[in-house]
Amino acid sequence: MQILVVGAGVVGLAVARAAALAGADVVVAEKAGAIGTGISSRNSEVIHAGIYYPTGSVRARLCAPGRRRLYDFCATHGVPHRKCGKLIVATRAAEIPALEALAAQGSRNGVEGLQLIDGAAARCLEPALSCAAALSSPETGIIDSHAFMLALRGDLEDHGGGIAFNTRIERLTRAGGGWRASFGGGVEEAEFDAVVNAAGLGAQQLGAATEGYERTPCLGLAKGNYFAFAGSPVFSRLIYPVPVPGGLGVHVTLDLAGRMRFGPDVQWIEAENYDVDASRADAFYARIREYWPDLPDGSLLPDYAGIRPKLTGPGEPAADFMIDTPKDHGLIGLVHLFGIESPGLTCALVLAEEVVSYLVS
Repeated sequence: MQILVVGAGVVGLAVARAAALAGADVVVAEKAGAIGTGISSRNSEVIHAGIYYPTGSVRARLCAPGRRRLYDFCATHGVPHRKCGKLIVATRAAEIPALEALAAQGSRNGVEGLQLIDGAAARCLEPALSCAAALSSPETGIIDSHAFMLALRGDLEDHGGGIAFNTRIERLTRAGGGWRASFGGGVEEAEFDAVVNAAGLGAQQLGAATEGYERTPCLGLAKGNYFAFAGSPVFSRLIYPVPVPGGLGVHVTLDLAGRMRFGPDVQWIEAENYDVDASRADAFYARIREYWPDLPDGSLLPDYAGIRPKLTGPGEPAADFMIDTPKDHGLIGLVHLFGIESPGLTCALVLAEEVVSYLVS
C-alpha cells in the first residue's frame, strides 16, 4: 500500500513512521527544505500530562496515553527529555475553585499524581513563587522536539520511507480507488492508495483543494509570543497560571539547555507573521509578576513566536482536534487533520497509530 503524508512536522512524521512500521510504502511531502519548520519548531516543547481537556474529547482521550508512550519512546530512542513537573498556580483565593476544577478534570482524564497544595507548600518547592494554592503535576515534562522529530525520521527511513522536500501538494483528485496528488506547479502528479493531510497551518488549504471534500473548517491564527529571561532560571518546574481564553496563560517554560522563558500569550492575527513585538513585554511583566513579584525590570527579551491553528476565533469556545476519516466524510483512503495544536506533540505517537488504523487493515 502506498501512502502519501503531507507535512513533515511532528504529527506528519509520526504518522509516516507508524504507516511504515505497519508495512506501507510511505512518502512524506514537505513544502519546506527541512523537517519541523512550522508549528513543531515554535512551541513550548512541553510533554503535557493531560489535565485540561474536556472528558470525551479527542485531546483527553489521546493525551495521557500519548504522554506515557512518548516518555517510553524518548527512553528507547535517546531523545533528550526531563520529567521536571509543573505547578498550576492560583495567585489569589478567588482562583482556587478553578484550580480544584482542573484537579477534578485531570483525575477524570487519568492523570497520575495530581496534588492540590497550599501556597506555603508551593513556596517550599519553588521559593520564588507567590500564590494562594497550586496544583502539582509531577508527570509533566520537557522534550527536545527536534531530536524527537529526527528520531521519527530515522525510524521512517529505516523502514523504507522517505521525505520529498520542497514539494508542495497543490491538489488531491480521486484516481480509481486512490488519490492523485498534483505538485510542481500542477504539472507533475503521482498516485497513491491513501493520503494523510498533516499540513498544519496549510491543512485547510489542502482540504479545500481536495476533490469531493466539503468539510474543511475555518482556520483561526492564534499567535503566541515568547520572551526570554536575561538571567539564570529561578524555577526548577514549569509554572502555569490558571488558563485564559485561547490558551494556557503566560507560563514559565524551561528548556533542556537550562534557559528560562515566558509565553505564549494569545494574539489573533490575519496572516502568518513570526516577529515578536518588543512592546508586548509590558503585558508580560504584569502577568508574570502575579506569580513572580520579583521579576526584574528590563529582564525580558523578545525570543520567538509560534502560531496555533485554531478552529474557532476570539471569544469562542476552544475546538477539539478534528481527525476527519473515511467513516466521517465517505471518501476512502483519506484522512484530514485540522486544528492539531497543543497537546499535539505529546499525542503524536498514539494519534499517528489511530490515523494509520483508518487506512491500513
